[in-house]
Amino acid sequence: MADKSGGGSDGFLARWTPQLLGLLRIMSGLLFFEHGTGKLFHFPHIALYDSVRLASLVGVAGMMELVGGAMLALGLFARPVAFLLSGEMAVAYFLYHNRVSFFPLVNEGDSAILYCFVFLYIAAAGGGAWSLDRLRATPEAAK
Repeated sequence: MADKSGGGSDGFLARWTPQLLGLLRIMSGLLFFEHGTGKLFHFPHIALYDSVRLASLVGVAGMMELVGGAMLALGLFARPVAFLLSGEMAVAYFLYHNRVSFFPLVNEGDSAILYCFVFLYIAAAGGGAWSLDRLRATPEAAK
């Protein structure tokens, strides 16, 4: 007998996996995009980023966050983009946050770690529902 409690493979939530993965991708991409706009366009304003130059490490990170976040939100090349952004967050944690302390609660690196593993999951699982990648892969889905 199939499990209808939501915990089994035939459960209610299991049927919504592509849509939930799509929502995770979209929201993660939009939140990451905001990090890029904060660094490059000062919106929202964060005083720490007032003097960011494009040719700096933080400037390159901002470009990755802006472009990568937008591409991820749209689901365009979601797997390779998510993989690159996962690597960016691993580097950010070990170059910036880890200098303060190894512990994420102390060094405020928990969002970098979370982004790293969410993006790594998206790189492995794909973009889910509502992605441009899905439309590109199946032209009949666009009709």
